[in-house]
Amino acid sequence: MTTSGIDNDEPCYVISVAAKMVGMHQQTLRYYERAGIIEPSRSRGNIRLYSQSDIQRLRQIQQLINDFGVNLAGAEVILKLRDRILRLEDEIESLRQQLGHARLDARGAASTKKASRAATAG
Repeated sequence: MTTSGIDNDEPCYVISVAAKMVGMHQQTLRYYERAGIIEPSRSRGNIRLYSQSDIQRLRQIQQLINDFGVNLAGAEVILKLRDRILRLEDEIESLRQQLGHARLDARGAASTKKASRAATAG
């Protein structure tokens, strides 16, 4: 969610608005779509609709090309690797939480077993 209350993945900008937001030509956005770099949603009337996430991705592409001198193919590779890293970080966090819960469960089971032995020994 953004501060405006709109979900980052909610398609809400037509191509003309999206192009103005990022300072690109509409044709550039169409080219990026054909190249598979960006995937805007489509309305029932087949109109391209860009989300805030799409706008952010376009700005990242623009920064890589203009500020760092990366070509379009390089920008695509960088963004795919970045997306993969983010997914892997999420997976690692999930696994850490699962491990923490498993450790707590194991401690609880060990304590219960220990108390049970003490009760039968006593």
